[in-house]
Amino acid sequence: MKLLDGKTALITGAASPRGLGKATAQLFADHGACVVILDLDAAQAEDTAADIGEEHIGLACDVTRKADCEAAVAVVLEAYGHIDILVNNAGITQPLKIMDITHEDYDAVLDVNLLGTLNMSQCVIPHMRERKTGKLINISSVSAQRGGGIFGGPHYSAAKAGILGLTKAMARELAPDGIRSNAICPGFIATDITAGKLTPEMMEQIIAGIPMARAGEASDVAGCALFLASDLSAYVTGSEVDVNGGSLIH
Repeated sequence: MKLLDGKTALITGAASPRGLGKATAQLFADHGACVVILDLDAAQAEDTAADIGEEHIGLACDVTRKADCEAAVAVVLEAYGHIDILVNNAGITQPLKIMDITHEDYDAVLDVNLLGTLNMSQCVIPHMRERKTGKLINISSVSAQRGGGIFGGPHYSAAKAGILGLTKAMARELAPDGIRSNAICPGFIATDITAGKLTPEMMEQIIAGIPMARAGEASDVAGCALFLASDLSAYVTGSEVDVNGGSLIH
């Protein structure tokens, strides 16, 4: 059974080979969706889309720039005629301590993670409102819930906590328009963002704190995104879904 037949999905920050975005794009495609890969590098986005299948497209988009988001949405509507799902996945992190965060660091992390989520959402909402249907899926983090302590600095926790607030506020405001808004809070996931940055000792310590005794995989998060993008979650909005192997149970 294909859960997303005839649907069009935009996924931001999805060109990284081992990232959450690409795994989600692949699973959505497997379930019948036409997928649009958005990333900073046009060639990489196009390559990733081609890797998934010929009916998918890749576009350059800097989510911190509203004009980029508007342009991408215009291209997608021209190509497919409708947008059903937006996954706000684009994000960056920095492993800094509180006193080491500069204004530039703060702006960089908040702009990509939080402003990017707002920008992209604002660009698809009018179209979704017109059609009285749509799903917004925002990638937050366990870091937002437990106050960091894994990899990103306090400004990363703040940005991801902001995503939770934004997700819930959008859910409340947009529900009458048939638009659902939910967040996913991954725990430690082995992706390109952390690859090579953790010593074996750090990795051992992280795994020790996970009841399921393994790091998460990108496919674990993709499966949750598929649930939220499909009609299986028709009555779910304003939720934050934990995908953390039990590392935070609350």
